[in-house]
Amino acid sequence: MEYTTLRNGVQIPMLGYGTYQIPAEDTKHCVLEALSVGYRSIDTAQGYFNEEGVGEAVAQCGIPREELFLTDKVWISNGGYEKAAASIDASLKKLRTDYIDLMLVHQPFNDYYGTWRALEEAYRAGKLRAIGVSNFMPDRFIDLCSFVDIAPMVNQLEVHVFQQQRVIRPYLEKHGTQLMAWSPLAQGRNGLFTDPTMTEIGERYGKTAAQVDLRFLMQSGVVVIPKSTHRERMAENFDLFDFRLTDGEMEQLQAMDLGRSQFIDHYAPNVAEMFVGAGSV
Repeated sequence: MEYTTLRNGVQIPMLGYGTYQIPAEDTKHCVLEALSVGYRSIDTAQGYFNEEGVGEAVAQCGIPREELFLTDKVWISNGGYEKAAASIDASLKKLRTDYIDLMLVHQPFNDYYGTWRALEEAYRAGKLRAIGVSNFMPDRFIDLCSFVDIAPMVNQLEVHVFQQQRVIRPYLEKHGTQLMAWSPLAQGRNGLFTDPTMTEIGERYGKTAAQVDLRFLMQSGVVVIPKSTHRERMAENFDLFDFRLTDGEMEQLQAMDLGRSQFIDHYAPNVAEMFVGAGSV
């Protein structure tokens, strides 16, 4: 495993396992499979409604808690100081742990300043080892960093070969914030799994286009959390540590950046209405 060190000295694996859209009834099994493959970093969220399954897997896997890295996120409906603080305690119970390694504000909606104060307080109390945000685009990220005591240690964004988040990277570096990728394989959109450039590069190493994409992100300093419910794909996504891309190959992949989301435009009014609606339920 490769690691990077967050601004406060906490080490985080460069490769983790994502649980987005894994049904609650399947989560325990999938996480146990991922842990048996070798993953030690698991990403969940209150809004995924599968924290309990992650907690069950953590309790039953037999791996010492200190060898695991758990990431969770406060959902919009738990926005504001009081609700967020209560939700952090609820997440700790669901995950069956005394601390969460990384807690993020899931979306920049509702009272995310109050949510952030709750994260800061829980961090100082030792309930959270690190705190950060998710889906905070440059404007919201800069705004938050300018008016809080502790700047986010992580920003989890959509990052893959077609969306490399170049605009925000200088601002992340300015505040010492680690970039973390959700959907690092873009769910195969834009032909990622069969892309001729990545396929050709992969053939030189006996790797797939997906593995080349993940290796590219990791060599670019991005923490990745690919998700699969199939053990063979989990193993493929984990098999990234026996090759490195050359400078020339990295340049080829950097040139594939389209600079736009393959999923959602966080600046669009209808998207804001969708998230605000999600926070009111």
